[in-house]
Amino acid sequence: MKDLLLSTPAPVGQQSGPSSQKGSFHRGLLQTLPDLRGFARFLTRDTAAADDLVQDTIVRALASQEQFQQGTVLKAWLFTIQRNAFYEQTRRRSREQEIMLDIELDMQPSTATPSRQNARDAVQDLGELLWKLPDLLREALILVGAQELSYEDAARVCDVPAGTMRARVSRARAQLAELAAENADASETNPEKNIT
Repeated sequence: MKDLLLSTPAPVGQQSGPSSQKGSFHRGLLQTLPDLRGFARFLTRDTAAADDLVQDTIVRALASQEQFQQGTVLKAWLFTIQRNAFYEQTRRRSREQEIMLDIELDMQPSTATPSRQNARDAVQDLGELLWKLPDLLREALILVGAQELSYEDAARVCDVPAGTMRARVSRARAQLAELAAENADASETNPEKNIT
């Protein structure tokens, strides 16, 4: 994908116009790739799915690059595309899982059930604590904290007012602190759980 973007040369001796804007768009897209990958990994929790999401985002962005308004933040525009693609894929996957669950219920049920205690023991670092946050709060914290978007740009990505984004980030930080305290308390009361 990177080679495709690099193969479009900027016009010689032409500094403005549609061709120059296209080259600028492609350069901006290339510069944003690491951030798109990072945001996709936080959304999907899976490296392969994140790479697929980034590819889908780039394809969609290239297909609608005429809709991008010069003077706006390309990173926020791309994150909006990526977020919308992620939710579209999630809805599709959810529906597929419902269908598969219906099929499984018609078959013999499985006897293997995961232990809740094992799930609680798995919470050991910040990355795992982040996944305990509600989706909207985690998304807000990642956009503002990890991706370094301004509250206004993050609000545009999520299509909410900037005040709502500030509130979500604040609640996310508070809940993350509570989760960290609970995790620390659990570690102190059960020290044998920490032995590997």
